[in-house]
Amino acid sequence: MRINLERTRLLLCDDNEQALSVESAMFRGFGMHRQYKASNAKEAMGIVTSREVDLIVMDCGMPDMDGYDFVKWLRTQGPGDAAYIPAILMTGHAARSLVEKSRDCGANFVISKPFTPQVLLQRVFWVAKDERQFVRTAGYVGPDRRVRNLGPPPGKKGRRSTDLSLKVGAAKDPNMEQYEIDSLMKPQKVIL
Repeated sequence: MRINLERTRLLLCDDNEQALSVESAMFRGFGMHRQYKASNAKEAMGIVTSREVDLIVMDCGMPDMDGYDFVKWLRTQGPGDAAYIPAILMTGHAARSLVEKSRDCGANFVISKPFTPQVLLQRVFWVAKDERQFVRTAGYVGPDRRVRNLGPPPGKKGRRSTDLSLKVGAAKDPNMEQYEIDSLMKPQKVIL
């Protein structure tokens, strides 16, 4: 797949200055020279409200407001069409529960740190060719999460005989490998 990223307006947000610099260099290497950088979610909110942005790439674990809460804000309270801006979250702690939290806050994809430029570019391609419908409900706003049948939402009774049990396992999960994260986040055809 070939994509010209030269005109893409990127919002890159990471509270680690060194990581932000490295991530910015990777995107410049992809041809994305129109970059807005923020060191926290409050700065990112200001950029989204005052500028046009085509893609948001943000660290999950930041003080005050984390990436999950930022994406929820973006999807539910962001200005104008900002709710539809694709958002990729980056995390250094890829426990299954946190990957699911990324998906459930409305993020398009999640990347486990550290990552290679190849993985990052591949996720940008995934966002570019993502065909999932955008969903707006009382409890969720974002790309359609139905990539696998993991049972009904928490607190809801299942509607299908194949729905999984609501019983919760261990409190903490080990970190997931990137290929495991991809299997949770990558869009798949849904047959209804």
